[in-house]
Amino acid sequence: MHKRLILDSRLLDITITRLCQQLIENHDTFEQSVILGLQPKGTFLAKHIQSKLQELTGKEVPTGYLDTTFYRDDFRRRETPLLANTTHVPFIIENKKVILIDDVLFTGRSIRAALDAMIAFGRPRKVELLVLIDRKYSRDLPIEPHYVGQHVNTILSQRVLVEWTEKGATENAIWLVDTQDIPA
Repeated sequence: MHKRLILDSRLLDITITRLCQQLIENHDTFEQSVILGLQPKGTFLAKHIQSKLQELTGKEVPTGYLDTTFYRDDFRRRETPLLANTTHVPFIIENKKVILIDDVLFTGRSIRAALDAMIAFGRPRKVELLVLIDRKYSRDLPIEPHYVGQHVNTILSQRVLVEWTEKGATENAIWLVDTQDIPA
């Protein structure tokens, strides 16, 4: 199995702290800001960001989880139906600054779907995108993140694998793996 470590647990913690410092610089008191983690994988990062922001600022930033399944442009193009995840947005985003969080930015299609899904909860004043990994040179849509943990050059036969202890991994880590080495 060809597997290359991108970020180990220690570097991942440093990266999350850096991303939070950047958010603090731009959102100050977070009074008009909310966090939306994209289901399913962006929710783990959103929880880590919310927790670190609370540790650094003493404030709890409202955080929700957004499922984009029925907003995806490939929803009806699959042989097996996609299973929806839970959407939990316990606040109105009308006129708020939304920090949209996902673990890996690849083609941009999930983010486009998230922008459509988000409108059901109000019209935000501003939307910013935070990702742990930006897969360079793979975008199908003109979407770029505001906050990036790390830019990674990849080819189509590779996949970024994000492991969280909350999902059963022995430690938090991010790997670059050949797709033929990953079970579907």
